[in-house]
Amino acid sequence: MVMNEKELFERDLDRDVWQETLDAVCSIKSGKTGHIETVELPLVVEARQKTGLSQSRFAELLGVSVRTLQDWEQGRRKPSRAAKSLIQIAKQRPDILREVFG
Repeated sequence: MVMNEKELFERDLDRDVWQETLDAVCSIKSGKTGHIETVELPLVVEARQKTGLSQSRFAELLGVSVRTLQDWEQGRRKPSRAAKSLIQIAKQRPDILREVFG
């Protein structure tokens, strides 16, 4: 339902925003939270974090530009199959990636 400005004003006249805020804080402190959203990291982010490398160094090892790596990490683009293979190796065995390319 879309409310106009007057309807919104009239609705809010009866609200106690400070009490609503206090109730929300008490609820959070007691562990009663609402819906919790979890975000799954893209494979490339997990792999890079496991290697402990910066975006620029990780992109260099994969043979791509930093911009391409950022696009992968943000989900704007998807890596090729070959890049996915290297990323999977980096995730599962970051020590090997550092040993071979480090």
